Amino acid sequence: MSSITEPRQTWKLAAGLLVVFYALVTLLPLLWIISTGFKTPSDSIAYPPKILFEPTFEGYVNLFTTQTRQSEEFLANNPPTNWYEQLVHDKGMVIAGPSRYGERFFNSLIIGFGSTFLSVFLGTLAAYAFSRYRVPLKDDLLFFILSTRMMPPIAVAIPIFLMFRSLGLSDTHAGMILLYTAVNLSLAVWLLKGFIDEIPLEYEEAALIDGYTRFQAFRKVVLPQATTGIASTAIFCLIFSWNEYAFAVLLTSGSAQTAPPFIPTIIGVGGQDWPAVAAGATLFLVPVMVFTILLRKHLLRGITFGAVRK
Repeated sequence: MSSITEPRQTWKLAAGLLVVFYALVTLLPLLWIISTGFKTPSDSIAYPPKILFEPTFEGYVNLFTTQTRQSEEFLANNPPTNWYEQLVHDKGMVIAGPSRYGERFFNSLIIGFGSTFLSVFLGTLAAYAFSRYRVPLKDDLLFFILSTRMMPPIAVAIPIFLMFRSLGLSDTHAGMILLYTAVNLSLAVWLLKGFIDEIPLEYEEAALIDGYTRFQAFRKVVLPQATTGIASTAIFCLIFSWNEYAFAVLLTSGSAQTAPPFIPTIIGVGGQDWPAVAAGATLFLVPVMVFTILLRKHLLRGITFGAVRK
């Protein structure tokens, strides 16, 4: 006899198949991008699309190098010395130097993680103040903070462009970090305030009775309890800063340009070099995936967060 609360085996099987199907549909574009990075340019645009192909690192070599075409005499007098030079040599070209992808990727790391740290740091302090203190016009201030998130960031692109140009922040790491921090701060405050509200106030009161200062109680009691919220907020902030395209195109062009506006400009011989574009997109996914995996334990704890009865 089956339990009233226990779902039937048929429903379990159907739910499992549905989850597997959804996972396959979700992962298929990602798997296709990864596989395209190991194709040749001709295989990447073949029709019908090639599922089985001979893998090559040509896309990654094209991504990290700049190449020039040379005469047959020059190629004969300058034989390749390693495997990636051989790949380029077979196309009648030589490596002229490194590409700018490495610089753009490093810019994304600095700007993305820098703005994420500032957003979470300032958001945690502001959320704690709104949660624990009697702030005048608290509801109005919280609504004003939230309203900045409702407006599409691109709607203020022109004023921000003029302001950055006047302050000398255009195409700088500091300017992009401050801009992304300002955009993410409203999300950080609201998310973290909800997590801190769930932490019983009695924990801090007990710490204060034991002789802790307010800051020590915040650092040693509240922060460990809010780790789940901080991890979740950091991931959301990093995803926005990491993927942001419009401001990066408008406000950067050289020294502070990030990877998203650079990847589409990768041009190969005879047109778009899709394997190099796919290779760049694949590598661009790695930091966010690693960051999420490192914080997965804290994210799983969020399922039971707030279960303590006050």
